[in-house]
Amino acid sequence: MSEAKRKILGLFRSRSTSDQPTESKIDKDREKDRERDKDRKGRRHRRERDPNRHHHHERSHSSHSPHTKSEHGSTHRRTSRGARTSASASIRASPIPAPQPLTEWPPPGYTRYESLSQGKAMELIASGVPVFKGVKQSIPHAADEYYNLYATCVGNGGVGTDVGQIYTEAFAANSLRLQGLERATNPWETLEQPSMAFCNGARAGTITLNHWVSLSSRMNPPIELRDPGVVPREVELSTILERLIYLEGGFEEDYEGLMYKNLYRNLLRDPDRILAPHKAMEKQISDLIVVLSRREWIDFSRPENQVVAKFFANATYTEQGRYKLFFHQLLLSMELYLRIHSKQHAEFAKEKLLSQLPPCIRWDLALVRRWRECMSIQKFSTGENPQQIRFQLHSKKSQVKALRKFARAMKWPNLAKVDEVLKERDVDDVPLEDRSSDTMSYFTGMILPGPTLPWLIMNSLIDCDNDAGGNALAALTHMHPHSGFQYRSHTYWSATSIIGKVLAPTCREIGGWIGPARPAPDLSRIQIARIRQRRPRQRLTVSDIESMTERSDCLGPPSDRYPVSEYQLLLPDHDPYSIVNTIRIEKLALKPINTTPIPSSPSHSPSSSKDTSTEPSKDIGKPLTYDAAVQFAIDGKSWPLRLSYDVSFISAYPCSRGPHPLFFDYVYQAVKIDELLTVRDWGGLNMNINPGSSGSSPSRTGGAGGSERKPDEDEDEEKVLVVEAFGVKDNEVLARAWCSHWGLSAVVADVERTCMACAIREAYAACLNVVILIDGESYEGDS
Repeated sequence: MSEAKRKILGLFRSRSTSDQPTESKIDKDREKDRERDKDRKGRRHRRERDPNRHHHHERSHSSHSPHTKSEHGSTHRRTSRGARTSASASIRASPIPAPQPLTEWPPPGYTRYESLSQGKAMELIASGVPVFKGVKQSIPHAADEYYNLYATCVGNGGVGTDVGQIYTEAFAANSLRLQGLERATNPWETLEQPSMAFCNGARAGTITLNHWVSLSSRMNPPIELRDPGVVPREVELSTILERLIYLEGGFEEDYEGLMYKNLYRNLLRDPDRILAPHKAMEKQISDLIVVLSRREWIDFSRPENQVVAKFFANATYTEQGRYKLFFHQLLLSMELYLRIHSKQHAEFAKEKLLSQLPPCIRWDLALVRRWRECMSIQKFSTGENPQQIRFQLHSKKSQVKALRKFARAMKWPNLAKVDEVLKERDVDDVPLEDRSSDTMSYFTGMILPGPTLPWLIMNSLIDCDNDAGGNALAALTHMHPHSGFQYRSHTYWSATSIIGKVLAPTCREIGGWIGPARPAPDLSRIQIARIRQRRPRQRLTVSDIESMTERSDCLGPPSDRYPVSEYQLLLPDHDPYSIVNTIRIEKLALKPINTTPIPSSPSHSPSSSKDTSTEPSKDIGKPLTYDAAVQFAIDGKSWPLRLSYDVSFISAYPCSRGPHPLFFDYVYQAVKIDELLTVRDWGGLNMNINPGSSGSSPSRTGGAGGSERKPDEDEDEEKVLVVEAFGVKDNEVLARAWCSHWGLSAVVADVERTCMACAIREAYAACLNVVILIDGESYEGDS
């Protein structure tokens, strides 16, 4: 052997570990581990704790106990603990050849005593892993204490997102981007906040990570608008309607004098008309903004005003009514909209102006946008009968088609008759849009972005069903979002209600509704139920958002070398022969908050459980409020779980080229679904106090598994409970019901799309303590 070869081999041996290390080397490594373990326990955790959480034990990000699933061997801690450097970020962003998915750890060619270079660690550990980043944005014209929070994700190899697919294009009206006609690519681009375009998760009853983060924003600051001093002119209704018809074809932007005359002679007063008339378009935009800032106009940013059709449908068509006020505001807003979107203005200037407008003005522009897309005034009379106003509906055909598709997918009980009504074959029947203000809003397409769309869809379907009990379901409204109803043998629940979130695995989620769900024996054949839901204690802080990337980093603290022993390849127990198949849903139980029946005597309150001396007719006819519980049959025994808290279920972001190794600092405990009820007060959020908790956790027969499990006080407060809910869909329902019972939001991960390690890291990014693992397959045991 040549001298050069001997040097190369000697160098190689000095930098690597043999397959069978000597005892002395192992002892030295273990001694180093013990020293570094002491150093690890002294480190503080990178995340600032929520002041509302318990402080009886502090923890550091590195002070995790060993995993329950397997034992860690010796651990080589790195000495570099700073923030992720820009060089590391550039390496992560650089293209890396796609490696083969890992099937074992240590990877082939390495032993657990070796270390990986940064490039090799990126290839073996970080390739295809989602990287989460929190974003904080200030609100224009508001104090620093108001802000919007968002979450973005990159790096998963382009295999998809956590956003659910839109069922039909007509159901995308709940989100609007003011600048441009294309859909928003980032959640901060939409008018409504939190953004509805980034709300629903990929699985039924789930939301996205961005929506979970956005729920902790501080929005809607009280913006005091000064008295503008500029007042609009008194205008006749016929003048308003004629101008609206004219503006459908554009306005006089190429004729400065005519544009000035039509605006200030008919609609506004120019305070500088003698010395410096406002002929410049920028001054006209300013005057229109000032006039629309007056308090007498309708504020469409308020939820109670977002069913637009109630301002012009079934109203008295007189110049003193709200009908004229609506069209007067629509006309001024359209004048502003056309000037802002003039061809004389650059795109970046439009975007900057739109982002700085007060909220009420932005919603006025959204109203104009919807009107121009969906409606136009076809005919009106200026004579004795001003009610002869006809609208041309540009979107009615597509809206009807979407509603028929929705009714079929939700297995509407009276589908055949409703379908005939929607076809409008009876010429003597009432037009669909004239049945109510909800049908007018839906079938015309005049739907403002925000939470109203699901209620317009369902109320329009009910209004087209002559057998739906008349006024029995008339009280469904977005002002009470935690609601649902029973119709014949099915129940339907809003996606914001906890019953809908929990029962969603057994149903479909379409257009903000979850159903058809199992019937509720405590409700009548046709009845609305409002559900009492407590607000969970889990909330994010600004420091949580700012540290999201670092807190969920797949490699851990940055370093030049990454010891193999600090990572573990997680493979959940997905053996089909060990899947639990002894859990079934028995019933959905609803208990009214006030069990006292409505008395005939006027001396008693009909539905208040707290006040028995109020007016007797105040609540008569209003839907009752219920406490909800789901009763399960587990190994032949019945176990109820009360749905106490309005928790959220976050759809896990998909990863590629998984499974991925997990850094040892991310501590978890995995349990089978049939062991879940032995776990109580995970995370210590409720201090072992929960309404209805007694008797809800069965003891397991045989062995030590029957004892109740709680995180040890010495263990990590952020330790993640991984629930393996594989098998029938009732298993996932049990996991979700358990989360609602204890007030714990959870990450729901389909192991076909997201590996176990990435799901645990996302739980750390979202500051959550529970991960529910499921499989997307259908099983014969599903009903």
